[in-house]
Amino acid sequence: MVDRGASALSLPDDWPAHPDPILALNRMGSFDWDLDTGIMQMDPQAHEIFDMSPDEYDGRPETLSVRVPPTESHRLDTHVSQAIKDGSENYGAYFRIRRRDGTLRWTHTQGYIRRDETGRPRRVIGIIRDATQELIESEAQREQAALDEFRRRQTNVVQIATAALAHARTVQDVIDVLTDTHGLPRLGATSLVMGLVEAGRIRLVAEGPTGSFVPGTRVTRIDEQYPMSEVVRTLTPRFIESPEDFAESYPLLWPHITDLHITSAAYLPLIAQARPIGALGLLYHDKRGFTAEDRNVLVALGSSIAQSLQRAMLYEQEKDLAQGLQQAMLPRSIPSVPGADIAVRYRSASLGRDIGGDWYDVIPLPGGRVGAVIGDVQGHDTHAAAVMGQLRIVLRAYAAEGHTPATVMARASVFLDELDTERFATCTYAEADLSTGVVQIVRAGHIDPLIRDPDGSCHRLFIEGGLPLGLSAEFGRLHYQVDTFELEPGQSLLLYTDGLVEQPGVDLDEGMKTLQALVHTGPDDVRDLADRLIDVADERGGEDDVALLLLRRLGHVAQQSGGRLQQHIGPGDPEALAGARHMIRAAVVAWGAEDRADEVELVADEVITNALMHTEGSAIVTLRALTGSDRRLRVEVEDASSALPRRREAGESGVSGRGLLVVDRLADVWGVDARGGGKCVWCEFIVPERN
Repeated sequence: MVDRGASALSLPDDWPAHPDPILALNRMGSFDWDLDTGIMQMDPQAHEIFDMSPDEYDGRPETLSVRVPPTESHRLDTHVSQAIKDGSENYGAYFRIRRRDGTLRWTHTQGYIRRDETGRPRRVIGIIRDATQELIESEAQREQAALDEFRRRQTNVVQIATAALAHARTVQDVIDVLTDTHGLPRLGATSLVMGLVEAGRIRLVAEGPTGSFVPGTRVTRIDEQYPMSEVVRTLTPRFIESPEDFAESYPLLWPHITDLHITSAAYLPLIAQARPIGALGLLYHDKRGFTAEDRNVLVALGSSIAQSLQRAMLYEQEKDLAQGLQQAMLPRSIPSVPGADIAVRYRSASLGRDIGGDWYDVIPLPGGRVGAVIGDVQGHDTHAAAVMGQLRIVLRAYAAEGHTPATVMARASVFLDELDTERFATCTYAEADLSTGVVQIVRAGHIDPLIRDPDGSCHRLFIEGGLPLGLSAEFGRLHYQVDTFELEPGQSLLLYTDGLVEQPGVDLDEGMKTLQALVHTGPDDVRDLADRLIDVADERGGEDDVALLLLRRLGHVAQQSGGRLQQHIGPGDPEALAGARHMIRAAVVAWGAEDRADEVELVADEVITNALMHTEGSAIVTLRALTGSDRRLRVEVEDASSALPRRREAGESGVSGRGLLVVDRLADVWGVDARGGGKCVWCEFIVPERN
């Protein structure tokens, strides 16, 4: 015998011959079901409940089927089996039995499941009783319970509606929640109308179901005799108890809604911050009158909807403001650049009212060059957009002044650090000479760009980058490495922000590979390719903005001079001087003349230094690739002084005076040309033809 353990039900030791007196007193029978043998013993009271004598019962539960209808038996067996399988300690169930005279009686049973130390069920001890009278007596209670349940559901309407409205971001979202196929059943209404207050009028914005709109009520004045107008005027809900009440109170409206068979209606003012923002009407065809509890529930519902509407209105206003601010900060148009096809695109985040500080810019520069910028200010709010606008302006100004890409980045970082903000920004700035294809590029904490070849193949351009703008100035690390490469005719440079590649749960490298595949299979036209990339970003959604810039170098640009790079160097600007050296060396290498890079850089440095030391103004450095009978590189340095350079004797211990000697020895040919009020010192170097 398995140990019974502690239980809410104990059977006497001489059971079943002598039933528990307390159970017998309450007209309850008991049973003991051995799950190993399948034998279920019952006491005399249990036999009486089943209307079965002891000699008619052989101890097997199947024998009771003569009293338990099949449907009831199946339902009871399923219930008990489930309790045994799922580890329950007890179960309870109502079922019907058919007595000898054919009458059906309700019966209730409750069993306690005994398990061994392994958890295996071994035995069920339980009680059984006739519950017919109990159920008859509780019919009134059941009706009351149904009424209570109805009221409970009515109360839950506020919670359910509030939960559904919590995800509504726009006014249309609120309307969709209220008018969808589940909205009206939640509210318990047959028809719904909602209007918003605008300039002293009520504009109807929602109706449900379709067809419940009353002609002439799309826009109504607040002083008209309509229920929504009344609740907006008085800030008090209006409960219409009957059709007669409706017809008498609102004769203008009632004739138009008689086909809806309305028996009652509730009109609620939608109040936010002590002012009416709209009104909600709920119309019923199977309800007359409203209890105090009904009214409280509906008033609470109106308050919940009003809060959601106000939140949605503020959301739309802030989103419009943020988008307007950002659009004002972005370039209104992209200039036409000879020698290049350029496409730019911007996509705002699909979630949230805030926008980011993503931006792009295209900057025409002297000498057939163009600057391309892509950047992202930290954060997603109007402040990020404002900082973005300021950064875009200063980057454009620094680039237009003729500073090197590294200097442009460094100065922009200092500017951001000195702003009254804790934001930083990532950025990539590329300066391209479209006649030669030489591109100088600087990266400040931003994602590497991509290069697309004419055949569609795409690869990542690994650029040694520095710290983001703002941070590099804060930590005193303003040196930015300038990388130089040559963009061949037909190749495209793709600059973009991280919203194009970053996806939740996806590694950045995987996102880059996905982007490369999209670019590889995309159309050749840069505008079509940009559209496709933005379409993919739209389909994917996401909480980050996307900005991208595509620059394709054309192959039909006239190159009589073979190309030109130019830079302005101000007096006392060592950064610009170092940048000019770097530009010249990088361009010489990119043009395939690396064997003479040291000579060209040294000669250029001497001529530039001479111009800055012996004149009072700035210098303009130009590097040209000349074509003709032979291939030459020409360095030109212009200044505002008409005084010609002269050779001086440096002496054995002199530290200066050897500049023109160096120029004369290393350059194949050099000379001086008058330029307006100044002059141009030029030097040419013969270089081998490119293979």
